[in-house]
Amino acid sequence: DRGRGKLALTADGQSYLPYLRALAGAGQALTQKRREMQGLENTTVRIGTFTSVSRHLLPPLLKAFKAEYPGVRFVLQQGEYTGIARWVQEGAVDLGFVNPQAVTGLTVRPLYRDRMAAVLPPDHPLAGAGAVTLAQLAAQPFILLDEGSRSVPLDAFAAAGLAPRIEYTVYDDYTILAMVRQGLGVSVLYRLVLAGLSEGLAVRPVAEPLERTVALAWQNWDTLPLAARRFAGYILRHAAFPAAPDTPAP
Repeated sequence: DRGRGKLALTADGQSYLPYLRALAGAGQALTQKRREMQGLENTTVRIGTFTSVSRHLLPPLLKAFKAEYPGVRFVLQQGEYTGIARWVQEGAVDLGFVNPQAVTGLTVRPLYRDRMAAVLPPDHPLAGAGAVTLAQLAAQPFILLDEGSRSVPLDAFAAAGLAPRIEYTVYDDYTILAMVRQGLGVSVLYRLVLAGLSEGLAVRPVAEPLERTVALAWQNWDTLPLAARRFAGYILRHAAFPAAPDTPAP
């Protein structure tokens, strides 16, 4: 019945209401039971990751996946390529983001490429250059990002026959940014890390290409926990290059 500014159930509506509530409750219970049977209720997905992935790639994927499977929890463990690959091999994490050139013995699927840029104090003599060369960087006090056993800049320096003046080796990207702002040296960092964080810095392209492929790695698709397998498939569908033909169906 519609009254002044309000609605009310009719007598027949009041009679139907308990049954409608029971139907709604049964529907919710059925949805929850389906998720439990799928192994996606009260489960945890463990992921090895690093800064640029944690900051740019994962948040929107986690949000969308959680909207569909709210009972899944995530543990993100920060590391570098070598350590993350070891965690995957040892079963400490289900999935890992890696540089495929630094990984053996795991299934690896490329996602995207990320290029490095030179990071300089704003008053540095090279700050006004259009592009900075590896030779110019090698001649400066250098702050190296610790990427584990496979370093993109060190490989590039070695290929060019250069020996950089490494004064600091630092694991954390944000610490390197703070050190460069203090004038302790120059560095190269990935573009995705630098996005929105270049205040107080001079960021310049490197004349020689410095880039990595970011890939998702796992040990055995068939033995992955179901929630991890579903999330891996979700990543591959929404943030990946087309999968290779032998990729198991997510």
